[in-house]
Amino acid sequence: MTHPRLDHLVYAVPDLSAGVAAFAERTGITPAPGGSHPGGTANHLVRFGPSSYLEIIGPDPAATVRPRAFGLETLAEPRLAAWAVRPDDLDQTVRLAREQGYDPGDAQPLSRRTPAGELLEWRLTRWKDPAEVEPVPFLIDWGGTRHPADSDLPLVDLIAFSAAHPHPDALRRDLAALGVRLDVADGPEPALRAVLGTPRGQVILR
Repeated sequence: MTHPRLDHLVYAVPDLSAGVAAFAERTGITPAPGGSHPGGTANHLVRFGPSSYLEIIGPDPAATVRPRAFGLETLAEPRLAAWAVRPDDLDQTVRLAREQGYDPGDAQPLSRRTPAGELLEWRLTRWKDPAEVEPVPFLIDWGGTRHPADSDLPLVDLIAFSAAHPHPDALRRDLAALGVRLDVADGPEPALRAVLGTPRGQVILR
């Protein structure tokens, strides 16, 4: 079985319009609207290539309840909150990880509609606490749905992606249980860091 591939990074923002505008100002690239999720979130996207992307996610302006996903319920500042990998076989990856002492959670179906009305459906694993930065990726399987990056999204370069953790060896064990490779450094709290190549130079998201 091959190593899971990077699917997307999740950049959570407390106000979606403001977060997208700030990203465009920093990078010179305006993210494209992705659509709304049933859980009260909406997103904008830029792609790293044909199979991976950056998701800027925030509360859906049309929603009546502030969502809990990615800590949005209490989020005050934008942050790189999570990331997803795409294994060849999601269910087998979950089973093997549990055998090695890490439980990625059960796979659940989700969906959203694009602004053009196309329904995207996928399965992903959920972790225990939506209010924390999660340096261990969740798993995603797009099934028969066209991948979001396989479209005419604005393009940026992902130059580097890494994590920090107060217990880096424990994080490395969890990543290894999923078959995932990532640079991990010692740090005071769990954190993710991405370096993007943009028309306005290198931009760091953390």
